[in-house]
Amino acid sequence: MNRKAFIKAGGLTGALLALGEMNLLAGDHKTRAVDDSRTVGHKEAAADKSVLLLATNWGFDGNSLQFCEAAAKAGYDGIELWWPNEKKDQDLLLKALQTTGLKVGFLCGGYEADPTQHLATFKKAVDAATGHPQLKPLYINCHSGRDWFSEEANSEFIRFTIEKTKASGVPIYHETHRSRILFAAHVARRYMERFQELKLTLDISHWCNVHESMLTDQADTVQLALQRTAHIHARVGHPEGPQVNDPRAPEWEKIVAQHLGWWDEVIKRQKANGKTTTILTEFGPPDYMPTEPYTRKPLADQWAVNVYMMQLLRKRYS
Repeated sequence: MNRKAFIKAGGLTGALLALGEMNLLAGDHKTRAVDDSRTVGHKEAAADKSVLLLATNWGFDGNSLQFCEAAAKAGYDGIELWWPNEKKDQDLLLKALQTTGLKVGFLCGGYEADPTQHLATFKKAVDAATGHPQLKPLYINCHSGRDWFSEEANSEFIRFTIEKTKASGVPIYHETHRSRILFAAHVARRYMERFQELKLTLDISHWCNVHESMLTDQADTVQLALQRTAHIHARVGHPEGPQVNDPRAPEWEKIVAQHLGWWDEVIKRQKANGKTTTILTEFGPPDYMPTEPYTRKPLADQWAVNVYMMQLLRKRYS
C-alpha cells in the first residue's frame, strides 16, 4: 500500500550561512554494489557515514525493483516504504535490495477508527517487519494512533514499541505527523515527558502547518523534540501548508533555512553521540505537491525536488 492510499484510509542563523550551497549541487552517482549477505536492508554504517539519505516510493510509478534501481542510480543510500504484507511483495523487495545494495526503513501503521482494532493492525505489521529472517530494517517509522484517540489509548502504541525495540533490536520511532499521536507540538510534549524512551521521526513540516507558525512561540518544545529525534523526514513546510511548492525557489529561502537549522541540531547531537542519522527526502506528489487549476499539472517535478534535497543534504553533512 502506498503512503497516499494509506492516509486516505485512515537554529536559523547557522542555516542562513549555508544557503549559498543550494545552487552549487551537481555530480552523477553510481549504482551501489550488490550486498550478497544473507540479510539485507540493514548494514553497519561505515565510520564516516554519520548520515544516510533515503528515498521515498510515495508517488513513484513502478514496482519495488524499479524504484530501488532509480534510487540507487540517483545516489541514495537506501529507501523507506510501507511494510509489504504480501509474501510476493516481500520477495520482490528482497531481490531489489540485494540487486542494488540499498538499505531499508519500514513504515508501519493502522487505520481503524476503533483503538483496539487499530492497535492490533499496528502490532501485526511491526511484528512482521521486525521478524523477517532476511529483510532487516534500519528502523521502523510509525504512523501510530490517531489525534482524537484518548491519551491512554495512544500510550499503548508507545509502550508496545518501546518493548518491541528492546526485544527485536530494531529502533522504532513515532512520526510527528498530522492526524497521528504526535500531530501537534504541545501534545507531543506530553508524551515525550511521560515516556523518556520515546524516540521521534521528525517531520516538523506538519507542526508548522498545524500551528500556522514557524514555532517560535514553542521553542522549548521544539528543542525537546530535536533531542528525541533519530530519523528525519526532510520535507519543508510553512504556516499555510505541509509542503512548499519548490524548495529551490528564492521566495522560500527563509523557510528552508529554518528547517535546515532544525535538522543541523539533530545531526550535530547525533554525531556527538556517535550515532548515524537517517534522513528521508519526502516531498510528495499531488495533492501534497501544489498543482495548476483545471489541468492539475504539478508545479514542480517531485522526483527532481527530492533528488535536489538529497544532494543538498549530502553536501551539507558530508
